[in-house]
Amino acid sequence: MQVELLYHTPDPERAIATAARLCYAPVGASELMETMPPERVKSVLSTIMGSGHFSTLEHASYTFAVDGVSRALTHQLVRHRIASFNQQSQRYVKFKGEIPVVKPESVAADAETSALFDEAIEKVCDAYRALVEAGVPAEDARYLLPNAAETKIVITMNVRELLHFFELRCCNRAQWEIREMAWKMLELARPTAPYIFADAGAPCVHGTCPEGKMTCGTPFARVDRATLDL
Repeated sequence: MQVELLYHTPDPERAIATAARLCYAPVGASELMETMPPERVKSVLSTIMGSGHFSTLEHASYTFAVDGVSRALTHQLVRHRIASFNQQSQRYVKFKGEIPVVKPESVAADAETSALFDEAIEKVCDAYRALVEAGVPAEDARYLLPNAAETKIVITMNVRELLHFFELRCCNRAQWEIREMAWKMLELARPTAPYIFADAGAPCVHGTCPEGKMTCGTPFARVDRATLDL
């Protein structure tokens, strides 16, 4: 899996603080963006994160490129509604050689299950290539391709949705593949807006676990942003 941060709103914390401060300022956003001192930016962000005034977080966005993940992952990913996605098309891309797949560790860990997986994938891929060679359009031959098939996708989310995504997908209860992707995304985003993302992640990082009896039982370390030197 490769995750790359392609682009983000320049100086996202200042942009967000400017949008929030505008609600109560007699001057325009352009002036606030240029003149607000760093300590004021941090103070405004502290109010935003503490009060839940999260609409202001929607004024900054992040775009990630993700390669080498499965279609099983992207089927989960597109359930996040407040986001934009562009994915490698199985309709227009013909896979003529080897078709890369993602094999779960739980399958790969056992020689017998790993061999069974490989055999099934090989048969499906052979059948796919045979259909394409016989003149069947790729958009129809793709019906054979498995959820394990690797794909590439570009993801854009605003900060508000990104924090929500991290809450759901950084959790130990999330499936392993999308959890790995979420943590990689968070690691890339955090340095660009350290105050906003200081306690991002699973709910246990900044609050209580909402899973009840379904809790993983191994919470992440709690982060108190008030004690951090940011």
